[in-house]
Amino acid sequence: QVQLVESGGGLVQPGGSLRLSCTTSGIVFEAYEMGWYRQAPGNQREMVATIDRFGYEKYVDAVTGRFIISRDNIKNTVFLQMNSLKPEDTAVYYCNARYYTDSWGQGTLVTVSS
Repeated sequence: QVQLVESGGGLVQPGGSLRLSCTTSGIVFEAYEMGWYRQAPGNQREMVATIDRFGYEKYVDAVTGRFIISRDNIKNTVFLQMNSLKPEDTAVYYCNARYYTDSWGQGTLVTVSS
């Protein structure tokens, strides 16, 4: 049974930082492309960052230079370091594991507000 469990969300002021974690079980983690997606109220879910099994990273333009995705293949965990946060980063952030099919976590809320 595939399980993805996100943590690390919360309330942060503009310009602040948060680090999201997604711990997985039930998959051969090192073979999967891992990603972070987000969905703001009234918006569609969008890709934020992905990292493939070779460590190649991709980012949506809106977060390039501010967010960093990384993975620990020993701990079966993917991270998203978010810096210089802006109010428009407010959303529910979802962890994704992709290997022919997609598996999703339950999401963690990030609120950027003063």
